Amino acid sequence: MKYYTEDHEWIEIVGSEATIGLSEYATTSIGEITFVELPEEGEDFIVGDRLGGVESTDTSSDIYAPISGSVSIVNEMLVDEPQLLSESPEDKGWICRLTDFDSSDVDDMMNEEEYLKYIDSL
Repeated sequence: MKYYTEDHEWIEIVGSEATIGLSEYATTSIGEITFVELPEEGEDFIVGDRLGGVESTDTSSDIYAPISGSVSIVNEMLVDEPQLLSESPEDKGWICRLTDFDSSDVDDMMNEEEYLKYIDSL
């Protein structure tokens, strides 16, 4: 199950890893993505920390940590193929995976149905 933030990050917890990415709404709003700044493996974050960033032909945006944890792996494909974030934001375009996280951080996030209602209200 995926959880979403009001900043349009998503998180999916599978076992002991939490995958983080940007929603399709976010990537569509940003435009043609030309660069993705990834966090470093082993880096620790708390909720709300700047995790990385994206740049497009029109703008740049920060990515914030939706949960606290340690980066176990980053999606290196985004370095050479930043457009993957736009083409497949909730599958191949994931940003990073965290371990050592507190799963209760998702308690205040939206499920997919709630998130879709949220973006409809924007």
